[in-house]
This record gives sequence, C-alpha cells and structure tokens, in this order.
Amino acid sequence: MTDAVIHALKATNLVKTYTESGQSISVLRDVSLHVDRGEMVAIVGASGSGKSTLLHTLGLLDQPTSGEVFVNGHSVAGLSESARSRLRNQHLGFVYQFHHLLPEFSALENVAMPLIVRRESRNKAREQAQIVLEQVGLADRVDHYPGQLSGGERQRVALARALVTRPTCVLADEPTGNLDRYTAESMFDLLVRVNREFGTAFAIVTHDPALAALAHRQLAMEKGKLIDAETVPLGAA
Repeated sequence: MTDAVIHALKATNLVKTYTESGQSISVLRDVSLHVDRGEMVAIVGASGSGKSTLLHTLGLLDQPTSGEVFVNGHSVAGLSESARSRLRNQHLGFVYQFHHLLPEFSALENVAMPLIVRRESRNKAREQAQIVLEQVGLADRVDHYPGQLSGGERQRVALARALVTRPTCVLADEPTGNLDRYTAESMFDLLVRVNREFGTAFAIVTHDPALAALAHRQLAMEKGKLIDAETVPLGAA
C-alpha cells in the first residue's frame, strides 16, 4: 500500500501498548499525523506524554501495536527488519539530545558512516561528508575527534551525519536539550537554514518553546494523544 498524497512522513491511527506486571500501559493512543515535504513540525508536551515513542515509531526504530506508518509514501507494514533498515537509511536522518558520535572516529569519519553502511565507496562517502560538514560550518573541524569538539560542534557533526544521505525527513529528539542557551540558539538557526535551503523536512520533539516557535506547525501531545495542532509562521517569535 502507498500513500495517495506523498508526505515525507505519515502515521495513521498509531497505537502502542506495553505490558508491565500484568498491566497494559497505553503510550500512543490512536495518533494520526503527517509531515509534508520541506515542512518543519515541532512535537511538544510534558515528559511521559509519548513524544519520544512517537518519534521512534515514525523513525522505524520501534513498531506500533497497531496503525500504519508511511515513509516518503511507502507503507512499512509487513516489511522485514532488513527492508525497514534500508528504507530508514534511504529516507530518514536522526539527531538526538546526546550526539552519539563514535569517539574513536573523526568528525569526517562519523559523518561518512551512514554512506559506508549504504555500501558507498569510502572515497565518495568521505567527499560527501566533507561537503556537509562545510555546510554546517565545520570545514575546519573535519579531522577533529568528538573529544576535541565543543558541545555545539558535536551536535553540528550529529546533524551533518543525519543530512549526509540527503534524507527526506530528519527526526530530532530534543536536539538542543543538552546545550546552553547561546549554543542552542545557534543550533536553532542552523536547523531553520537547512530546512529552507535544502527543503529537508523535520519532525522535532522539544521542550523548548523557542525552538518549537520556529516550526511551521506545533503538535501537542498529552497522555499519548495529539491534543492540539497549531500553524505557526516560520521564524515567528
């Protein structure tokens, strides 16, 4: 099955339940949403509201109990784990609160890794990694290791790694949550610039109202349900 209108991401009637000590716990309750190509959507809500679970499900890192996810128009229902991995590698990028860079590899090598996983040649992967690192303002840091970079620089490397495959959509889980205010604002500006210049869609889970206000739309979650959707002009205060 394919999505009739091809969105970057789409979810219909997602339900996610866990069983703990014999009790059924509902984390996602009939959640439906879409992220258009080139759109930036912020998902806000209190801790425990289901935001991260929703992001992991949209990113094919977790499977819903029921409901359907479409990535760039392709339904993931019934796909094998290897097929899900291929679709994820082709169309999605990920940025987390903690950068998850490999400490024994340089910035260039960390960013090239998704292309190497895709079986691109090492030379081509390194060339593309160099280009993207320059685009995020790290041309002079390509040979530095994570331990030699500031927190903001590490997050820029993580963003470059997410962008190097030219994904349809980047999923970001609290991408500025571990940064000071000045560095976070610099990261905000970078996310907006990438969205505008490259047309990359973003689905961003955040507690930060300043970051959420930059999105085209804000989706609010409460107790596993979407309770509000607000259209916000990009760049509004």
